[in-house]
Amino acid sequence: MALMDDILNDVLAAAGAETTGDAEAQDPLIAMIAERDQLKDQLLRALADTENMRRRSEREATNVRKYGHTPFARDLVGAIDNLARVVESGPENLDQADETVRSLITGIQLSWTELQSVIEKHGIKRVEPLGEKFDYNLHQAMFEMPTNDQPSGMVLEVVQHGYVLHDRLLRPAMVGVSKTGDAAGATGNDQSKTDE
Repeated sequence: MALMDDILNDVLAAAGAETTGDAEAQDPLIAMIAERDQLKDQLLRALADTENMRRRSEREATNVRKYGHTPFARDLVGAIDNLARVVESGPENLDQADETVRSLITGIQLSWTELQSVIEKHGIKRVEPLGEKFDYNLHQAMFEMPTNDQPSGMVLEVVQHGYVLHDRLLRPAMVGVSKTGDAAGATGNDQSKTDE
């Protein structure tokens, strides 16, 4: 008997729900409010998508302006290094050189100075790590140099300078890094013990 009452209650509840649903479907005000809410939601989503796209486009345009010349800058750093070697290998005292050599060296030095100002204007900076702590983000260790004068991990020699474009690495500086003499001395002591 209880089972029959449950089934009857379920049927009546379903019929009541259908009647309520039919009443809501037939009421045009309720239908218009639901449609308005749906359209308002769609509009807000479209506006949010448009704003997100605008921000993303601005960010991408900024990155293109800032880093768009990265491949050119990477190719340029080799030529910059060669010009730096020419400037460094020139004689310090130009008074002893003849007029032609003096003019040539002066022209190269002026070109070097102008090139430095132009690359810095465009965000390219030379990494000068000599005497700094080794930074794996900017440096590439080529060898270790045993020393007692410096703590471990200090840049003692620069084999090749590195370059950065704004905050991105173009080429790491290739460096020689200090290694404390204790480690070198311990290795030497270990070998002398094995020789005995």
